[in-house]
Amino acid sequence: MELVDISEVSPALFIVGALFILLIGSALSLGVLRLFQEKKTQGIWLLVLAVVSVAALVVVMNTWFV
Repeated sequence: MELVDISEVSPALFIVGALFILLIGSALSLGVLRLFQEKKTQGIWLLVLAVVSVAALVVVMNTWFV
């Protein structure tokens, strides 16, 4: 059994990653829920928010945590 060494992961990287994962997951799940509830405008906006959040995550990670 091999263990993963996480000693190189800074607290800031962990917190930023966790917050973005919560934001992306919430927007994605609420977007799908709103589409099933036939509230198409809200659902589409939430899905767009999830996509924008993924793009922001990539930019933040490439800018500050390289």
